[in-house]
Amino acid sequence: MMSGAEAAAGDDDEVVHDFTPLLLVYRSGRLERPIAMPPVPPGVDAATGAASRDVALSPHSFARLNLPPAASEGSTRLPVVVYFHGGGFVSGSAASAAYHRCLNDLAAACPAVAVSVDYRLAPEHPLPAAYEDSLAALEWVLAAADPWLAAHGDPARVFLAGDSAGGNICHHLAMHPGVRGAGLRGVVLIHPWFWGREPVGGEPRGPAKMQKGLWEFVCPGAVGGEDDPRMNPTAPGAPGLEGLACGKVMVCVAEGDVLRWRGKLYAEAAARARGADPRVELFESEGVGHVFYLLEPAAEKAKELLDRIAAFVGAE
Repeated sequence: MMSGAEAAAGDDDEVVHDFTPLLLVYRSGRLERPIAMPPVPPGVDAATGAASRDVALSPHSFARLNLPPAASEGSTRLPVVVYFHGGGFVSGSAASAAYHRCLNDLAAACPAVAVSVDYRLAPEHPLPAAYEDSLAALEWVLAAADPWLAAHGDPARVFLAGDSAGGNICHHLAMHPGVRGAGLRGVVLIHPWFWGREPVGGEPRGPAKMQKGLWEFVCPGAVGGEDDPRMNPTAPGAPGLEGLACGKVMVCVAEGDVLRWRGKLYAEAAARARGADPRVELFESEGVGHVFYLLEPAAEKAKELLDRIAAFVGAE
């Protein structure tokens, strides 16, 4: 018979939920996030000249603001891009090295005042915690109480952007009743995490255990599993995409990403819902996979994606 100590040690080694590489959950309750990166401090970026600083929004969330050199070159106000990181709602941070680099590059390329939002993660804080933190951050941005936003941001040119789970958050916010009167200029969904019970396009025909399992794990209150409208915006009964509270939409997909089919379906559905003047742009990066630009920011395809997003934000 095992001793109590031996049983506890066994529990600490037994994985009960495997969402590699994002999260491992052990029977003991221990959590492991294999690809989580240590935080990097804000400051002045040597490569772009962008300056950044952190602002606490609540006891459990913060925003990292990135101000490009263009902010000091004249009195012209800059667009504001509010960015939501990915990571399946269980991993990622606005302070990680990859997102810090990404937001410095984005702020300089647009140029724009970039606001990278850090939100609570599951399973410690299951959904809707991330949605609630993200909405509160957007409301804070729109209030322009921060001195950088007040001095340099253009309240008439506010964009939402995010990758993977962050793209899902962008959709959720753009459909939120409290955002409809805010006058968002546009949303950029990068490799957005959407799924559904019935396969579309070239999606796997077998059970998609990773997508379904992770979604139901982070959102235990999901209605209809992966056909919950928060995960499947095109599911029967989901709110119509004509309700998107933004002037224009950009959806970015990657050829080697299993989520590409959902991104394309979303872009098509948004264009149909928005009628004669949809202002929906679909951009596909060829030969690369999910969030490739975070992993290889210096690659030519990453620069191409950044340039297309900057053009979308800068276009009048």
